[in-house]
Amino acid sequence: MFSSVWRSVETQLTSYYFRVQKLRTVGFRGMHSTLEDVKLNGFDVKILPALQDNYMYLIVDNKTREAAVVDPVDPDLVIKTAQAENLKLNKVLTTHHHWDHAGGNEKLVKLWSGGELDVYGGDDRIGAMNNKVRQNDTFNIGELNVRCLSTPCHTTGHICYHVTVPGEPNTGAVFTGDTLFQGGCGRFFEGTAEEMYAALCEKLSGLPDETKVFCGHEYTLQNMSFARHVEPDSVIIQNRIEWAKLKRASKDPTVPSTIAEEKSWNPFMRVNEAVVKKHAGTEEESGVATMGVLRKEKDTFKA
Repeated sequence: MFSSVWRSVETQLTSYYFRVQKLRTVGFRGMHSTLEDVKLNGFDVKILPALQDNYMYLIVDNKTREAAVVDPVDPDLVIKTAQAENLKLNKVLTTHHHWDHAGGNEKLVKLWSGGELDVYGGDDRIGAMNNKVRQNDTFNIGELNVRCLSTPCHTTGHICYHVTVPGEPNTGAVFTGDTLFQGGCGRFFEGTAEEMYAALCEKLSGLPDETKVFCGHEYTLQNMSFARHVEPDSVIIQNRIEWAKLKRASKDPTVPSTIAEEKSWNPFMRVNEAVVKKHAGTEEESGVATMGVLRKEKDTFKA
């Protein structure tokens, strides 16, 4: 009895928290989050907030200082950061064609004075693209290895980029755009549950557990609220919600997570788990069916 009452009160408090956050004045330069450096083995990732809740990323090879930017929708901030850090920016990694990810490509190519930019993507609708990629295509950022993962569903040409250091395939990072979010996944705008299942439960789940996940939006609290709705008894999910609340209270990004963490709390990567199937009412059906039910439910879910 007490547990159910507390859960109801907690849900109301969480909903109130979301409303308050929307009304708060966003920090420096109107950014929704602080700029942050994440130091990984052999390379750095500079987290650059953009628009209302987007993230851009500068990937920097520590040895050569060569860099690539992921989804540079705010070219001015990208240029300012790259110049301040004296980076050899020469690549643009575009996850998909939507304006809030690819809308800054042309301007960046035009304004960047440090040399020609190679613009990668998997969709002809991406502006300034001069290197079209597909599943398992590879290239380098300095000495870093990049492998392309085709993850159609949110859009037909969506690409995730897996970055590793030579000789150390079990460490690295993946830049997932709007396919995989912390605790969630993108809407099925141009694809199917089968495609998202392949993206999340086969391709991305198959990456090393330690892989850092850098997604395209700051959606963590909203997504984890839905994850708790699916698995209300999960201590892992509840702990992540409390952690994320503290991070967002000081405008700190909640990215990155890891592949192992996503498999422990993300309902869309847990569609073969009995507890998730029971919630979806698909105990006798496939993980693909569970994926479809969860996405439809999430589309109308109110935190």
